[in-house]
Amino acid sequence: MFKKILIANRGEIACRVIKTARRMGIATVAVYSDADRDALHVEMADEAVHIGPSAANESYLVIEKIIQACRQTGAEAVHPGYGFLSERAAFCEALEAEGIVFIGPKPKAIRAMGDKIESKKFASAARVFTVPGYLGVIEDTDHAQQIADEIGYPVMIKASAGGGGKGMRIAWSRAEVRDGFERASSEARNSFGDDRVFIEKFIVEPRHIEIQVLGDSHGNVLYLGERECSIQRRNQKVVEEAPSPFLDPATRKAMGEQSVALAKAVDYESAGTVEFIVDADRNFYFLEMNTRLQVEHPVTELVTGIDLVEQMIRVAAGETLSFAQEDITMKGWAIESRLYAEDPYRNFLPSIGRLTRYQPPAEGWTGSSALRNDTGVFEGAEISMFYDPMIAKLCSWAPTRLDAIDAMGEALDAFIVDGIAHNVPFLSALMKHPRWREGRLSTGFIAEEYPDGFAPMLPETGEARILLAIALSCSLIDLERRSRSADRIRPPEALADHWVVKLGKDYHDARIATGLAIQPFQGIVQIDGQDLEVVADWRPGDALWRGFIDGRQIVAQVRPTANGLRLDWQGLSVDTRLFTPRQAELDRLMPIKLPPDTSNFLLCPMPGLVVSIAVATGQQVKAGETLAVVEAMKMENVLRAERDLTIAGILAKPGESLAVDAVIMEFAKSS
Repeated sequence: MFKKILIANRGEIACRVIKTARRMGIATVAVYSDADRDALHVEMADEAVHIGPSAANESYLVIEKIIQACRQTGAEAVHPGYGFLSERAAFCEALEAEGIVFIGPKPKAIRAMGDKIESKKFASAARVFTVPGYLGVIEDTDHAQQIADEIGYPVMIKASAGGGGKGMRIAWSRAEVRDGFERASSEARNSFGDDRVFIEKFIVEPRHIEIQVLGDSHGNVLYLGERECSIQRRNQKVVEEAPSPFLDPATRKAMGEQSVALAKAVDYESAGTVEFIVDADRNFYFLEMNTRLQVEHPVTELVTGIDLVEQMIRVAAGETLSFAQEDITMKGWAIESRLYAEDPYRNFLPSIGRLTRYQPPAEGWTGSSALRNDTGVFEGAEISMFYDPMIAKLCSWAPTRLDAIDAMGEALDAFIVDGIAHNVPFLSALMKHPRWREGRLSTGFIAEEYPDGFAPMLPETGEARILLAIALSCSLIDLERRSRSADRIRPPEALADHWVVKLGKDYHDARIATGLAIQPFQGIVQIDGQDLEVVADWRPGDALWRGFIDGRQIVAQVRPTANGLRLDWQGLSVDTRLFTPRQAELDRLMPIKLPPDTSNFLLCPMPGLVVSIAVATGQQVKAGETLAVVEAMKMENVLRAERDLTIAGILAKPGESLAVDAVIMEFAKSS
């Protein structure tokens, strides 16, 4: 076994590998860029080596810098994590030339499966079902349109060296092929240094289901069940689960055996994933093979009990797998939610900044369910514009799927993240979505269920009563505390029994029963004429309200606002204020401050780099036409005109870095 390994990665996956290596008694070496000088993986490792500037192509993607770090520290092996150099055969070969072990497959498998075009050719030759498409070199945009016409719409345009949803576009028409081909090629060139793309038929209502495989250097290859990864946004996975609620045992076995056959054909060693598109009739088609550890590997670990990182290390050290196919069983259900630094209320645009508060729920067992949180950040850490916007991967396990979903929902309610925009409200709302809970999934789920984007939700009647009861209890606890302050001039007064709670723009009658205990809060409150029994031990300053309302356990987040509180619960975010009846009468008369009109400006939707400006001053533009392209976190975002308009002025230029809501251009006022 190795005595010291280097992790050629950053963030949560670097921390994840360090945890297993530490448990195995293996010393670890971290590498870091300028932006990651104070990162968590640097703190966790036994040693750390600086490898260059913040940009990945000057640090984490430079093979010689990784090898030099190995020489400097005496690391015997390198775990690549995922992304960066994890699927570069040249990296594996360079390490081998130095006598350093690559904790992953051999170059043959990486070359055969790592390139999406070549892998499809290989799979087709091995008689693995593949999606109809064109795998040759696409000469230009006109050639791309011709190919798409022959295949039939819709088509998927994908970067050959792509991953993580980058360099990928769906085209439903010839016009969309032209724009999609150019954008996919550009993203592929910028992200992977390889602008080759291919085109294939897009399966309507598809599910994305993948098989985890594990092989050793002695010819043994096994499959460890499947993961359902159909909940995606912009081709980026958001929520994953194991097993899939869709597969039957026969399909699972067929997919597993086909995956093993493909892996054996390339002499696969280490952990890998064979991805499939599955249609409504459970027909499955090979999509690609990822010759590395997957982001979503924890759900497989939770249902099989097998530590995949440990197995990768043992295989790389020459050990034989200690279990056979018949030993592998999937127990219970696991869900993974990816917490991203992106604003769900602004079409999930990236967000950067400092985590002023970061308090994940406690890991471990609660009753019959368990939580796991894989993260690479801490309170006070900064989310950088240079890398993937992932904050954490929150995982739940329970005996059944619905129990695992409920455990995830409760954990998300207790996950506190402040300082940046994040997608926790969306994930929380998803956990109570009927279609998700029923398992009726496809890769178009988010686009179909949220066609206009994810907007702030209004609470239903039952939800509103719960939020009102929480707001009332918190406000009364705070009033009681202040009334008994030692510096108070007037003696404390008994709390009134009649109040009005403002929830958003609406006013609700609230009354408290005689004998109500304030600290801890326990008793009957009446909201709009309905009695609710409330029990809670909240104190002013607590970020979480934990308690019971009519016997139902509730966890909600509480944040102070101007003269009130903001409550976040199950994807709902509402502002509340407590008034006496007279104060409420006066508040109804207060004027409402309207936000400024920005309809005549194109604002930068996220912090990013202006890639191009597609229009000129004085130009008349039709709705849907491209105005500008902004790059953020390795993704190009096309900004289009929402209506017919005339460009009055351009205030930004290509190559300029802009803050969120910076003005890019001004439109002429319509007459």
